[in-house]
Amino acid sequence: AGIAWGVGCRRRCRRRRRGGGRVNISSVAIGQYIPGESLVHRLDPRTKIMLSLVVVIALFIAKSAWAYAALAALIVGTVMASRVPVKMVLRGLRPLLFVMVLTFGLHLFMDPGEPIFRIGKIVATDKGLAQGLITVARLSLLIMATSIVTLTTSPIAFTDGLESLLRPLSFVGVPAHELAMMMTIALRFIPTLLEETDKIMKAQMARGADFETGNIAKRARAMIPILVPLFVSAFRRADELAMAMEARCYRGGQGRTRLRQLRLGTTDVAALVLVTAYAVAVMAVL
Repeated sequence: AGIAWGVGCRRRCRRRRRGGGRVNISSVAIGQYIPGESLVHRLDPRTKIMLSLVVVIALFIAKSAWAYAALAALIVGTVMASRVPVKMVLRGLRPLLFVMVLTFGLHLFMDPGEPIFRIGKIVATDKGLAQGLITVARLSLLIMATSIVTLTTSPIAFTDGLESLLRPLSFVGVPAHELAMMMTIALRFIPTLLEETDKIMKAQMARGADFETGNIAKRARAMIPILVPLFVSAFRRADELAMAMEARCYRGGQGRTRLRQLRLGTTDVAALVLVTAYAVAVMAVL
């Protein structure tokens, strides 16, 4: 029995090494920062956050395919100007790949229109195809537009920029510093948790666990040995972070000074004006 178990484990390991469909979780681009000296890296973090908000609003308002093409050209041009590897930006699309396929299928088979083909009683329509493509394009561009901000902005600069933008809301009781700190910590620990998940999965597979075969219920049960130690590790990291912040007498943003003060330069103003004008023109003309 022991020999048979060992042979089965070796076969599963060889199948996974040949590309058995397991995704490299640590390669997800969410929350990662790539240092650089490009024009996009040198922009003020507040400028990048506001520009990403402008592009997101334009993507939700745009209706035609030409408008999405124009906004896609803007986003691709920004990626090229940032000198960030295109593969790194595209990795951000992996977590939502299933959602995109599901959304496209729902639009294709449920929207009314002229029939294209049939699968039994299910009819695919031309309007469903067009709406599905637009929805997938919108999601992809949204992820790329927001990913370029985190990929070109350090966590400290992102926190300072977000806190500066939220500071006017503090007059109505909104905790600007605490919100910015929580969002930055969440972004910072996403790659860490994903790497921890990958390590736990490899350890479980070395013990003979199988996450690729069986029905949905069996796969869900197989995830329990991953989720339990992952939650324990997450709570332990949160407790260690809280103790470290208390040991350094962290008391929030009140009276806090910064080594580098944020200042909007000529490049930031020009980028805000040009990108906003471009987005408004795209929404108005196309």
